Amino acid sequence: MHEYAVVFELEDDGGYSVWVPDLPGCASQGDTYEEAVSNIREAIEGYIAAHKAEGLALPEPRARVEKVSVAPA
Repeated sequence: MHEYAVVFELEDDGGYSVWVPDLPGCASQGDTYEEAVSNIREAIEGYIAAHKAEGLALPEPRARVEKVSVAPA
């Protein structure tokens, strides 16, 4: 089982955009955080299935997402 980092971005008009840095083109969205989690899980599963069907190797998880604190200018 692979565990991929995902990035959630709160949109100005509500909802979330979400993408997977290690899986190019693998992105989704949701009106709520919970919906975005469910949708990106489904997108990752589809990405993996498509790669397997094509006989392609899956990218290894490499991305690491962290917050970095900085003082305001």
